[in-house]
Amino acid sequence: MAAALVAVPLGACAGQDDGGVPTINFYNPPVENMQHVIDECNAAAAGRYEIVYRVLPRAADDQRVQLVRRLAAEDDSMDVLGLDVTWTQEFAGANWIREWTGQDADQVRQGTLPGPLESATYEDKLYAAPNNTNVQLLWYRTDLVPEPPRTWDAMISQAQQLKAEGKPYQVITMGAQYEGLVVLYNTLVAGANGAILSEDGRTATMDAGAVKALELLKRFATAGVTSPSFTNAQEDPARLDFQSGNGAFQLNWPYVYPAMQEAAPDLAKNVRWARYPAVDVSTPSRVTIGGTNLAVSAYGRHPAESFEAARCLRNAAHQKYAAINDGVPPTIESVYAEPEMAEAYPMKDVILEELRDAAVRPLSPAYQNISTVMSATLSPPGAIDPARTAEDLRKQIQDALESKGVLP
Repeated sequence: MAAALVAVPLGACAGQDDGGVPTINFYNPPVENMQHVIDECNAAAAGRYEIVYRVLPRAADDQRVQLVRRLAAEDDSMDVLGLDVTWTQEFAGANWIREWTGQDADQVRQGTLPGPLESATYEDKLYAAPNNTNVQLLWYRTDLVPEPPRTWDAMISQAQQLKAEGKPYQVITMGAQYEGLVVLYNTLVAGANGAILSEDGRTATMDAGAVKALELLKRFATAGVTSPSFTNAQEDPARLDFQSGNGAFQLNWPYVYPAMQEAAPDLAKNVRWARYPAVDVSTPSRVTIGGTNLAVSAYGRHPAESFEAARCLRNAAHQKYAAINDGVPPTIESVYAEPEMAEAYPMKDVILEELRDAAVRPLSPAYQNISTVMSATLSPPGAIDPARTAEDLRKQIQDALESKGVLP
């Protein structure tokens, strides 16, 4: 289920149409089985156009730089773009991508989960088609904890009790100064019914829920239940740390499960999954989504064919194929009921439960700036002073919204 990626060099030139069959250049991160989907869409096009896979670099920052530079230069060889969910607002705000309208938009909206759909909108207009998504789950050891904790307070208490008994106890997750820390905090804010930005995305609010999330993040970081590497941990080191047997709990993406079955099968027998813990027992958690959206470049020469190609690339059949073969959860809800999903995603019901009430990261064209200042201010979590940190974040996020003093 873990996505197997391939590194393919991106050509300096994407190629030009020669007056024959239109070429639809598809710029997307490296995905092992993407060419199979492209081949099926090309067969469905029956010669009216040909999709060509232009593989972006592996690292997300490098992907964004590649796209931004080409779009800023109004490169007309770009057609369909695979965007991280956090980039849609930025690209739409810069007028680099086209709005989805009419039947194109209707087909995308039909059956798509609300969280991914929200990530594809800007100023109440649809600018991308959600292609895949993701949410983190709580992973716990049944040989240590018979029932999963429902809240963060319960999880911390259980970990402290295990520690006192001399058993594996750590709560392992990502706390390094990077996007993963922002995702952790954003999930806590959403779970506390808080807000980082105003509803229109133009003002940093840091309301009472955002402060409550800071209090919880500090309490977690200083409760003596984290891994010693917490403040440097990203996704894969966290996975490996849990696989080593140190942890009783792990908060991470679903790819950790098949990886554990292969690398630590004895441990995997005792590991189960549950909904991400809530901030408050009376309010279910709201978990921050990941994933990619498909957008159509504002500068491509074949917009009609590009919208059609994008719809084919992310249709239900191809989302199911990608979920099973590349480990990326679908954005179309009906796909989760397909029989093949049960084997590939034994935790699919919990994933879908979280996706139905998911959280998105702050929706703003300035998100890259916002993320930069948030990760720096939240790190290390143990040094958080909730009231002071909230005010620092409010000022720095407002500066980021106004492009003051921060480089993306």
